[in-house]
Amino acid sequence: MAANEARIDKWLWAARIYKTRSMATAACKKGQICIGGVQMKPSRMVHVGEVVDVRKPPITYSFRIKQTIEKRVGARLLPEILENVTPPEQFEILEMSRISGFIDRARGTGRPTKKERRALDDFTEATPEFYSDFDFDMEE
Repeated sequence: MAANEARIDKWLWAARIYKTRSMATAACKKGQICIGGVQMKPSRMVHVGEVVDVRKPPITYSFRIKQTIEKRVGARLLPEILENVTPPEQFEILEMSRISGFIDRARGTGRPTKKERRALDDFTEATPEFYSDFDFDMEE
């Protein structure tokens, strides 16, 4: 292996895009890693100057490879390893998804919102009016 190439799964891990190498390998197998619109296998060799597209929903990040490495480096050295060339539109999509929060949550799934919890409390604490007419004492 030449010094100017590295396996894509090792490079993704070494460049701190994924926390573990197995996560980088799994992303390649799922088709989340592309170069030039072509999905990559984990064993694909990458070269300096190539642009790697990493799909992490809801956006797709793009990184230009400045240096091919297979050993993990400190976060301070990342500007020497890669250049983030993600279009600004992708970051706008990310910001919009952060702002929206749980607005798109399907009703009835997950924890109730404060409004839903209050409505549920009001429902369970309220005594229906028709119960006031009955005497539930069965001894008479």
